[in-house]
Amino acid sequence: MAKEKKLVKSITSRDEDFAQWYTDVVREAELCDYSAVKGCLNYLPNGYAIWELISNDLDKRFKETGVENVYLPLLIPEHLLEKEADHIEGFAPEVAWVTHGGMERLEERLCIRPTSETMFCDLWSKTVKSYRDLPKVWNQWNSVLRWEKTTRPFLRSREFLWQEGHTIHATYEEAEERTIQMLHVYEDCYKETLAIPFVSGRKAEHEKFAGAEDTYTIEALMHDGKALQSATSHFFGSKFPDAFDIKYIDKDGDMKSVYETSWGWSTRSIGAIIMVHGDDDGLVLPPHVAPTEVMVIPIAQHKEGVLDKANALYDELKKAGYRVKIDDSDKSTGWKFAEQEINGIPTRIEIGPKDIENGTVVVCRRDNREKTTVKMEDVTKELRNILETMQQDMYDRAKEFLDGHIDTATTMDEMVEKFKANRGFVKACWCGDPECEGEVKYATGGASTRCLIEDEEFIDDKCIWCGKPATKMAYWGKSY
Repeated sequence: MAKEKKLVKSITSRDEDFAQWYTDVVREAELCDYSAVKGCLNYLPNGYAIWELISNDLDKRFKETGVENVYLPLLIPEHLLEKEADHIEGFAPEVAWVTHGGMERLEERLCIRPTSETMFCDLWSKTVKSYRDLPKVWNQWNSVLRWEKTTRPFLRSREFLWQEGHTIHATYEEAEERTIQMLHVYEDCYKETLAIPFVSGRKAEHEKFAGAEDTYTIEALMHDGKALQSATSHFFGSKFPDAFDIKYIDKDGDMKSVYETSWGWSTRSIGAIIMVHGDDDGLVLPPHVAPTEVMVIPIAQHKEGVLDKANALYDELKKAGYRVKIDDSDKSTGWKFAEQEINGIPTRIEIGPKDIENGTVVVCRRDNREKTTVKMEDVTKELRNILETMQQDMYDRAKEFLDGHIDTATTMDEMVEKFKANRGFVKACWCGDPECEGEVKYATGGASTRCLIEDEEFIDDKCIWCGKPATKMAYWGKSY
């Protein structure tokens, strides 16, 4: 019994220490663990299964827009990275190099990919010749390595899992349209699958991805009021492809440049799920990304007929297409409930002697602990309704939190006060000068522009810091 109490109390309260709470949830839900290589993760079954569901969902969405999957090498020759100066300058501090093959020093250093634009462009420079070869709308599921100084499970690790989409197009307009299209795919997945609301838009000039003309971002708000850059889509224009001499002959026989896009989503999304939906008892998974949607827990399973009925229910749910497990271990009922809650399993079905006698079961939701008594014959139908209601309710609660943590400011005093009094985003106008942003960041203890607001009227005509005419309005926030 003492061990059971420790299990429940081993998670720090979110409001007491959010960072420790996050670490506790990752550990107790057995999502991942650090490996022998500092800053690199072992993805455990519970965590990797979430990633599988996310990636399967995204992959389906990608293919509906015409994306094809490919796989390119892990290693990039140094001379390829150097072809695009802005790109390599942006990644240089994080690059890891291979210098030896076996016992022999290599003639040229090989970079372990931090991203794969150079490899895609090198391939296309050899294979794209005519307008008939365009567009190329490709994606790969892989890992990348960035030598981060500070790491944190899922949010920032040296090696992480992601997808990186890379496309080239015959026209500026087509590439720009693809850039926005993929941002919308990400938005739909965050909302519909992860049940996470967000703000989204274009990044400020100095916040763009290295070498991009435009970067678009999704910024989700975590429970502690910090923003998490959750997915990005980049428009490269023709600068990068031109550096690799990717040209094609159009219908009129003229040589033309191509236009490139790149877009990515990573296992950081698992961190977002934890921090947006989790509570003091552990993980809370949206049903659409829950590896186990329902846990069948027999009550008083030592009594005659209980395990038989519980197993029959398990078989029925499995046949109906649910991701279901049964906990028929010899652990106490309290322990089983605690494990189900820590692991974030959306629902549990309690079935005991009285339930069997009444021809019913009890369905308990993980998010709000609401219990519903359901007739045995209706359980496969009613459980789907409960799960879909839970999915929507989780999004609605998160959206209410986001909306309640967006404020406005027209003076620095007001902005500083807003960040002290509330956590979240503050809308404010700005002249566009990165130095002014730096001053705002210092004055507010870390708030920077998360994305520009381009579909609303300015709330002021002056920069929040210097008082010069405002050219941009942005969501400002502290971030991970």
